[in-house]
Amino acid sequence: MGAEGTLDLIWGVSEIAKTIGRTERQTYHMIQSGNLPVVKQVGERYVASRQKLFEFFMEPAA
Repeated sequence: MGAEGTLDLIWGVSEIAKTIGRTERQTYHMIQSGNLPVVKQVGERYVASRQKLFEFFMEPAA
């Protein structure tokens, strides 16, 4: 993975929450309930792709 892919990553619930405009508690709940499927746990931290999060929130509601 090149530097470009690395810059796309958001590390930790706190940073993911800031990115999606939610509280840490709301974000953690969304992760645990599977509502943020692009999030992976690496060690004890959650990691998300910024691009995939934006794509997820831009999808029309079913």
